[in-house]
Amino acid sequence: MRPVARVLMSGAFAVGLSLAGAGVALADFGAIAFSPQNGAYGYSYGAGTRAQAERIAMSNCQANGSGCRLLVYFRNACGALAVGNGNGYGFAWAGSRGQAEGRAMQECRNQTSSCRIVAWSCSG
Repeated sequence: MRPVARVLMSGAFAVGLSLAGAGVALADFGAIAFSPQNGAYGYSYGAGTRAQAERIAMSNCQANGSGCRLLVYFRNACGALAVGNGNGYGFAWAGSRGQAEGRAMQECRNQTSSCRIVAWSCSG
């Protein structure tokens, strides 16, 4: 599954992949960047390194607004970003989409109201 994104916003996440039969596991990285100033966010997934994932997420966020800050990176997991009133937000990663979304929503609700998931991604 691929991330859900809104105009002027994006969220980032890790995707994991194992090569069956080869006995080799590839680590795919993703990251989330967000701007509380204007609600812009950027994401990456499928990057070969943590640094690459973080650069892509920041670049995508900065293309949509200023004040972006890197929130988190992921490796072989699911991730989610929730945003609510006043650009309050929560983010999380976990072993499943449901867990990541639930934790992101709880973090967001601790900050503000009317929270909604704006992006998520999981390994295939």
